[in-house]
Amino acid sequence: MSRGDLLSIHPSELKFPFALRKQISCSLQLSNKTDNYVAFKVKTTNPKKYCVRPNAGVVLPRSTSDVIVTMQAQKEAPPDMNCRDKFLLQSVKVNDGITAKDITSELFNKEAGHVVEECKLKVVYLSPPQPPSPVHEGSEEGSSPRGPVSDNGHVNAAEFSTAAKAFNEQLEAQDLSPEQTRTHITKLTEEKKSALQQCNKIRHELVRGIDCGLIA
Repeated sequence: MSRGDLLSIHPSELKFPFALRKQISCSLQLSNKTDNYVAFKVKTTNPKKYCVRPNAGVVLPRSTSDVIVTMQAQKEAPPDMNCRDKFLLQSVKVNDGITAKDITSELFNKEAGHVVEECKLKVVYLSPPQPPSPVHEGSEEGSSPRGPVSDNGHVNAAEFSTAAKAFNEQLEAQDLSPEQTRTHITKLTEEKKSALQQCNKIRHELVRGIDCGLIA
């Protein structure tokens, strides 16, 4: 916030979230700290680039007034997002009852003996927000790859063990001869068949146990 004897100006910088080919606006709030009527006028070093509404007005005693500054759509971004544009807000005490229609340039003429308060505001471009990083399908950010999951959502221990063992042995088999590789493949196939048979046996025993319990 910029503080003067007549007006407090918030914010002290004009911040625009920069975007190409789009009009962008920001606002200034002027607070009259006195018991007098205060007239203001807004100037800029680049009048063709900005639209200020209102560019002149009167702030009543102990009250506030808003000024909207709109930047015209830009075709290209400045180097390093730096902007050299500046604004100057002038304020002066005026007679009670004066309105915006009564404001003239002569009111802000220091050579005419008027006490004019001035506040310089610079323009700041804010970089646009970066898009979120894409998340690969089938995995969540920060999580480990998922292991084998059965239809009911529970991990199948036998299949997980077989898959892990197969993965390790495949890595070891990369430097093996073709004959050794075929031997490992046969071994893996037999282990898979044995694991499936064991699962079927356990399932069969469970079913038998349930049936016996029902008969008893």
